[in-house]
Amino acid sequence: MSTNENQDAVVQRERQFLLQTYSRYPLVIARGKGVFLFDLDGKRYLDFVAGLGVNALGHAHPRIVKTIREQCARAIHLSNLYYNEYQGLLAEKLCQLSGLQRAFFSNSGTEAIEGSIKLARLAGHRAGGEAKSRLVALQGSYHGRTFGSMSLTGQDKYRKGFEPLLEEVTFVARNDAEALRAAVSDNTCAIVLEPIFGEGGIYECSMEFLQECRRLADQHRAALIFDEIQCGLGRTGTIFAFQTFGVTPDIVAIAKPIAAGLPLGAFLAKEEFASAIAVGQHGTTFGGGPLACRIALEYLAILDEERLLENVARVGAYLQQELKLLTERYAAAQEGRGRGLIQGLQLDLPARPIVEQALSEGVLFNSTQDTVVRFLPPFLLQEKHVDKGIRVLKKYLGKKRRKG
Repeated sequence: MSTNENQDAVVQRERQFLLQTYSRYPLVIARGKGVFLFDLDGKRYLDFVAGLGVNALGHAHPRIVKTIREQCARAIHLSNLYYNEYQGLLAEKLCQLSGLQRAFFSNSGTEAIEGSIKLARLAGHRAGGEAKSRLVALQGSYHGRTFGSMSLTGQDKYRKGFEPLLEEVTFVARNDAEALRAAVSDNTCAIVLEPIFGEGGIYECSMEFLQECRRLADQHRAALIFDEIQCGLGRTGTIFAFQTFGVTPDIVAIAKPIAAGLPLGAFLAKEEFASAIAVGQHGTTFGGGPLACRIALEYLAILDEERLLENVARVGAYLQQELKLLTERYAAAQEGRGRGLIQGLQLDLPARPIVEQALSEGVLFNSTQDTVVRFLPPFLLQEKHVDKGIRVLKKYLGKKRRKG
């Protein structure tokens, strides 16, 4: 069977047996190395997607491969009925890095959001009775696809067909402080937001808006919950995105890159909120296993020892500059947004055809919100890789702007 027939067989088998919930690109990826991926023919692709932000260390990082091999020979999974060597170490490290006091490990970011709002509800009931259960979230946000996280997601396309969802959610526009003040009351148990919208199109919350969220949460004894599943753990150039903005939440949800591709999420909480939960009120089968936690510790060590946050800041600034130049020179490019290695290019035309055309050039981009090219590359990216990506974009952006 030829390679092309292998690729066709993969596609046809998925079409026959999988739920058809993904709009995939016509590419079967066989392996990766560093900032590159390779298809079944061995063709190389420069990766600006990084598994939607998961592969922050690129692919097949030698230290991650070595640690996985070692730990798999010892223990992959152990029930949370027992202790393991690495869960407490990882919790300690994340608490030290964040300044928060407690951690809970889940399987995914969505589950971290679910746990966060459960904790906020418990703390709310303790502080203000059963009526203190309302949630405030942002229009255009994305928090996941389970019922709780979907209830907080401010996009109709994800909610449609699944209602009724949680009814005690009020949505306000990002950076609209007046609407926020009108929405938050003594019956609010949590304000939930992404400091930088990811799937929503790479939009930042302003520092002033985040500060007002902090003030209102304190005033009304509500939890301020940051969803840093996509923008956290180094992607802005600091370990946590909230450190970039200078506003500390009460609870922060993290996931994507933390275990270098293994399923792991977490939420971290201040003791004031963490103390509201009791034994048996939350749990998980797979969250916090020894393999995932040991890899997460290695991930954090690699960020530090290889000085990758400095690289994120430097190369991110270069990417930001290059996207700005595109908006100045090409009519289709409207705006560059974001920071570090979470950025987006707003177009005045559909982004997916450009992403599809880039495949033939050996570059993987991602489109979101129909007209945004999203950049979530590995933290190993260099300026020469940015140059390659920008060259490909230039080929398909169409007419240049008229000078003068």
